[in-house]
Amino acid sequence: MSKERLKIAIEQLGNNTIETSLAVINDLEQIAQNYPQYHWIIMDILATFVRENAPYIPQEKVTNNLSTKVRIDIQAALTVIARRDVSKDPKNEQLDLSHTNIRGANLNKANLEQTNLYQANLAGANLREANLAGAILSAANLEGTNLYLANLEGAILSAASLKGANLEAANLHCASLYLARLHGAVLNDAILDGANLREAKFFE
Repeated sequence: MSKERLKIAIEQLGNNTIETSLAVINDLEQIAQNYPQYHWIIMDILATFVRENAPYIPQEKVTNNLSTKVRIDIQAALTVIARRDVSKDPKNEQLDLSHTNIRGANLNKANLEQTNLYQANLAGANLREANLAGAILSAANLEGTNLYLANLEGAILSAASLKGANLEAANLHCASLYLARLHGAVLNDAILDGANLREAKFFE
């Protein structure tokens, strides 16, 4: 029964109204909780859904309004991914949210350890107390992002834009901030020991 439910849900996801997508995402989360063998498959499906429905094209300079919110079904998929049971993540697998436009997303306390967020647009997102240890954030847009108390230990932030980001009390131990843009970023009480700050830009 669970395999059939999963097949139907996958077929419906993204092909109908936002309301239908929300119902499918909720169903997928229940399947993931009840049938551990499908847990990672479902998280991968949801990540693919986000990539396909919220692509980030850096050349498209649309608006600098940081209050822009992600579509409600995209947020729902991200919420499920963020609160998944990470003990069910298989070894050597990585969630792929690269090249996504998820600016303004609410990822408060999200577990995104080791996630691929290469060139993602997270401007104005709420990543307060999020776990981003070892995450790939190279060339990501984190302008105005709230990373208060976030765990960025070992994260790769090379060439990322962190202009105006709140990194207060964030853990950046051994993180790579090579060529990162940190103009106006709040770094009070941030842990920076072992971080690579070579050619990081703190002033315009």
